[in-house]
Amino acid sequence: MHTPHFRPLDVERIRKDFPIFATTPPLAFLDNASSTQTPRPVVEAMDAYYNTYRSNIHRGIYRISEEATAQYERAREKVAQLVNAPRTRQIIFTRNTTESINLIAYSWGSTNIQEGDEIVLTVMEHHSNLVPWQLLAQRTGAVLRFIEITDEGLLDFTHFHDLLTEKTKLVAIGHVSNVLGTINPIQSVITAAHAVGAKVIVDAAQSVPHFQVDVQQLDCDFLAFSGHKMCGPTGIGVLYGKLELLEEMPPFLGGGSMIRSVERDVSSYAELPAKFEAGTPSIAEAIGLGHAVDYITQANLAALQVHEQELLKYAHNRLQEIEGITLYGPSSPHQKAGVISFNMEGIHPHDVAGILDTHSIAIRAGHHCAQPLMKRLDVIATARASFYLYNTIEDVDRLYEGLCRTQDLMTRSQRRRVG
Repeated sequence: MHTPHFRPLDVERIRKDFPIFATTPPLAFLDNASSTQTPRPVVEAMDAYYNTYRSNIHRGIYRISEEATAQYERAREKVAQLVNAPRTRQIIFTRNTTESINLIAYSWGSTNIQEGDEIVLTVMEHHSNLVPWQLLAQRTGAVLRFIEITDEGLLDFTHFHDLLTEKTKLVAIGHVSNVLGTINPIQSVITAAHAVGAKVIVDAAQSVPHFQVDVQQLDCDFLAFSGHKMCGPTGIGVLYGKLELLEEMPPFLGGGSMIRSVERDVSSYAELPAKFEAGTPSIAEAIGLGHAVDYITQANLAALQVHEQELLKYAHNRLQEIEGITLYGPSSPHQKAGVISFNMEGIHPHDVAGILDTHSIAIRAGHHCAQPLMKRLDVIATARASFYLYNTIEDVDRLYEGLCRTQDLMTRSQRRRVG
């Protein structure tokens, strides 16, 4: 198998771009599946907009408006290149992955899903790729079907094929589980779904920031992701869609910018992508996202993926040394992205996270917006550590040591209560 040429990540240099790591003691930030840190070049690009050419876009007949428009649209071009979209106008800016999925559910879903149609999801979906489809099913009378997972956290592909029928109109699936880290076989899912005439939306919030995703190669119908999980600002997300689908879909929001002409009783709509970007958009955030794309592209996504795999493998080995710990998801790090969820016997995940925080170690604890998956795992919550390009082996060692201290502290506390 051909391995892409790449240079290893210079993590020491990368960390210098993130002022938050200059703290004492240094922060071990291990909550990247929720939101990543933002490097100085991204912040500086947004500051430059606010300080030197702050204005609205697309219709201003003056220099700084034209500059803002150019930078905003250049960001769209960068995103299109990142995911290899055939045309820049197939990239729609939204607030986040959640809004992108809701846009599809309301615009495409309301005009294409009818009573009795079936929507296939997985039991490991984030709520943002579940609740919009529940609402659509309630509005239309459609039926939701769920692909089960194996005990190891992998999709049950036999069950998936059993679910696919002529009634299946849509398959909505996360590329990577935000809880288990499982990398789903998206290419095979799309091929099987298209064979029965179903469309496929890929929730790529946990994949686009971490490895190369090519929408043309995948042949997905829609793909959604967020800026804040890939070194970008909050408040900016992306929806990619196949051109013919986006052109047929009615607007999601009405107002300024998304119109061609407006009469008293009727309006006609602008061409893509403006049709889906009503009102003043998140201009600074889009510009910041463009620079975040530059940042992770220059770091090299292939090198980033290898770096995360090394951290994940090391973390698996270290955490398994702790007595009474349970790790969730695939046992092989090669089947996972940089996410590791776990529980410690007799200690609530919130207590784990709270104690680690006193040692400047940040992890996530809770149901991770994936309550059906928690029920499948038969737990109320898990603790979760997740990695990105600035994390180090030392961060993993600090996590291990922090968990050992947590276990010791809670054990002594329990003994005192019993005594």
